[in-house]
Amino acid sequence: MYTYRFYNDYSEGAHPRLLELLASTNDQQEDGYGNDALSQQATALLQHALAQPAAAVHFVSGGTQANLVVLAALLKPYESVIAAQTAHINVHEAGAIEATGHKIHGVATPDGKLTPAMIQAVVAHHTDEHMVKPRVVFISHATELGTVYSKRELEALAQVCRDNGLYLHLDGARLGPALASAATDVALPDLARLVDVLCIGGTKNGALFGEAIAITTPALQENFRYHMKQHGALLAKGRVLGAQFVGLFRDDLSLALARHANALAARLADGLRQQGVRFLVPVMTNQLFPILPTTLIRTLQEHYGFYVWTPVDATHAAIRLVTSWATPEASVDAFLRAVQP
Repeated sequence: MYTYRFYNDYSEGAHPRLLELLASTNDQQEDGYGNDALSQQATALLQHALAQPAAAVHFVSGGTQANLVVLAALLKPYESVIAAQTAHINVHEAGAIEATGHKIHGVATPDGKLTPAMIQAVVAHHTDEHMVKPRVVFISHATELGTVYSKRELEALAQVCRDNGLYLHLDGARLGPALASAATDVALPDLARLVDVLCIGGTKNGALFGEAIAITTPALQENFRYHMKQHGALLAKGRVLGAQFVGLFRDDLSLALARHANALAARLADGLRQQGVRFLVPVMTNQLFPILPTTLIRTLQEHYGFYVWTPVDATHAAIRLVTSWATPEASVDAFLRAVQP
């Protein structure tokens, strides 16, 4: 039995306000497949938050399903997607994108972020019909390393995509912590303006499960529900997803939960720095990657749950610690005491 688990930000069930909303609407009869009143209300709330009243909003069960449905809709059979080597679609989705027949160009990047030069290099290498044709750029915000993009970086990515006829798709499984980060100047309306499709995560930010897909480019909106149905993403009880996004976005609960997760990560990072601990990448959101002696890691694993991310040298490795909307200060402080020599 662990003292506390820092494995991820979805170990807890859901914020009580979401459960209360689900319970209070449980006896209402609703239409299915996202045509219910709750999903319609959630759509309106997200369109307002995005400052995009014409955005097409759809709700699906999880991040892998969201990425699969989006990329299946955007890509023709001979087209491919450019992503960071560490991207979720490239590492942790069991080849879901490749199984649809599409190649992923995994680009090596030190911090999980793509740059225009990286994208341009992939495009330049694919010159004719004997190769796949890059069509989509996939980015994560926050990235799989917890880093975030600035507005200037996103504007540069959007420009290189426009210059090369590429779609820009943003995986926001941890969008809440990214928007709440002190290291970014990006807001939801900026993302809606700069990307073609973005996913807004609920699973990792206080919901039972679920992601919202927002399609802001009108030409990509038509017939999207056909792709959802074909990939098992059109839930009969879509009300369950709609209710959770109503709860998350009605009173800015989503941002409040993300701020808590980030604050606890900052508390953890500050305490580790005071003990001389280095980090694999800068701490910007609720994921942190401290570098610790392997002997200490083994001792900590007797009481705490976390992933060993990557070896650093013969005697040290980086671990991943993730805080959540429900992480208590006492658990962070106990972990810091356990690290002390």
